[in-house]
Amino acid sequence: MKKKTIPKLNLSLLERKNLRKAKIKISEILDLAPDELEVILDARPERIKTIFALAEFQTAPSVGVKFAEDLIFMGYYSLKELKGKDGAKLLEEYERKKGYWTDPCVEDQFRLIVDFAKNPLINKTWWDYTEERKKYRLENGYPADRPKTAWHEVTPIKWKNKI
Repeated sequence: MKKKTIPKLNLSLLERKNLRKAKIKISEILDLAPDELEVILDARPERIKTIFALAEFQTAPSVGVKFAEDLIFMGYYSLKELKGKDGAKLLEEYERKKGYWTDPCVEDQFRLIVDFAKNPLINKTWWDYTEERKKYRLENGYPADRPKTAWHEVTPIKWKNKI
């Protein structure tokens, strides 16, 4: 039996209070119907859609809230929507939308989530896709329209200024 994950969700204080009042744990959110959660949290359908997506994406091994948020940024709200997608193409789409190229491990995460969407029983982590990505990029390279700016040039790196 697969261990139930406890997703990290950016819930408001009121949403957390409403969950406690209903005696529902964060790990149980995916057990509820969206309309039930809408009533319990007193939230709009779009907010519930986002909460469910964040929780569902984090059921994949080694997928955290930041990558789950990236999938939502790309317009995906369920694993079902990712079935049949191509991890390399998702990375390319993501980089175009962001306007900068990302760390190569992000492509590994896209490969993992696509694989997990097809087979939720896999027990791989994103780094299990590194060799596959390297081989693919060696053979195919990146598209000509790939952004020229790197992620570390536009986003602060927390460890950079630490001694």
